[in-house]
Amino acid sequence: MTLSRTADPYRDLDVIDARAPRFNQVVVGVVSLLAVLSGWWPLLSVLALQLGIGLRFGRRFCLPCVAYFEVVQPLIGEGRIEDARPPRFANQIGFGVLTLASAAHGVGLTGFGNTLGLLVASLAVLAATTGFCLGCEIYRLGSRLRGVRTTVFDRMELEDLGAIPRGELLVAFSHPLCTDCQTVETTLAAGSNLYVNVDVRDRPDLARKYGVTLVPTVVRIAADGRVVQQLEF
Repeated sequence: MTLSRTADPYRDLDVIDARAPRFNQVVVGVVSLLAVLSGWWPLLSVLALQLGIGLRFGRRFCLPCVAYFEVVQPLIGEGRIEDARPPRFANQIGFGVLTLASAAHGVGLTGFGNTLGLLVASLAVLAATTGFCLGCEIYRLGSRLRGVRTTVFDRMELEDLGAIPRGELLVAFSHPLCTDCQTVETTLAAGSNLYVNVDVRDRPDLARKYGVTLVPTVVRIAADGRVVQQLEF
């Protein structure tokens, strides 16, 4: 079966099929629970190692990722494309907790290690079944707290945007493969407000300069470049 992909899973690393993290969460949740119930705690170490390898060397070296993209995705098709940073941050948290659980078992703190293992299993199963990913939400909250609304990034240079001051302007930071970004751009195009789209794939410098850590991000700026409001979509 030939799969038509919007985003290449091994090259377009800024975004990801939203179903891929949930598949990974199923694997992490089931294996973590099995490790605790069976008493074979080295499985927690295997999970930590796999997460660490995937984070360090990329999706081609993450076995659940490869299983999803090479076996599951061709069968069910590509899902919604989203920003890859929240699930990556969640994996970093999972790696840390699983490593700590393995270390606890290694020094004989079985109860503590099992508690951490059950915590990972519970959160992973919750994310896989409901879509609520605690690590992802922590990332999103953090990105908003340190985003363009803070006093550090309270204005934007119109020269950076190629915009001419003509009253208020909407600035949309987006990625061309992101499903939500495409929806936002369609909404803005259908509205009456003047807007500028900043492709973070082509202009990562602007994303870094203005503290944009999540796409889509849309801000309203005044004619003098002051950030007036961050819009929710």
